[in-house]
Amino acid sequence: MFTGIIQAVGRVSHLVESAGGDARVTIAAAGLDLADVGLGDSIACNGVCLTVVEKTADSFGVDVSGETFSCTIGYTPGDAVNLEKAMRLSDRLGGHLVSGHVDGVGEVVRFAPVAGQDDGSWRLDLRAPAALGRYLAAKGSIAVNGVSLTVNRVQGLEFSINLIPHTLEQTMLRDLQPGARVNLEADMLARYADRLLNYMQEQDKD
Repeated sequence: MFTGIIQAVGRVSHLVESAGGDARVTIAAAGLDLADVGLGDSIACNGVCLTVVEKTADSFGVDVSGETFSCTIGYTPGDAVNLEKAMRLSDRLGGHLVSGHVDGVGEVVRFAPVAGQDDGSWRLDLRAPAALGRYLAAKGSIAVNGVSLTVNRVQGLEFSINLIPHTLEQTMLRDLQPGARVNLEADMLARYADRLLNYMQEQDKD
């Protein structure tokens, strides 16, 4: 489990493919304290929960399945990645509950400074896949490449997010361009509420 509060930005340094579309991915993570990370621990990489299978003082390796590549933006050598170690039960929940299981891939529509403001904030407009539309709500939460963010506006499948200077400085979202693809994870509570509502409707039909 994660909070969506990014702890460092790493970079994909190596990718070695294996049979079936799987790959061993090595991530350079000099800015992330790996002292308390052991083999088998989880680290969210651009919002995807991955298991550490190799570790050095400033990097770690993970095995990424073909299934993960098929439903996320994937990993390419040179890519910057948002990193967050799994939360402890005693940690402060500064963002929202994030499982590290990506629900779909969205697309950047627009990314520009907020008009009429000089505080350094930027507006990020995204388009979600149709299956995620039901989970989008103004003032609700969503994880974009693992970053816990608040939805400001929703119109159909397009939604807007405000990024403050701190978020731009501490994450790789600052490098996004229109047309870029991003990992999206819907709010966990929204998913459960949706399932409960659907279940109740199914029971009413019986």
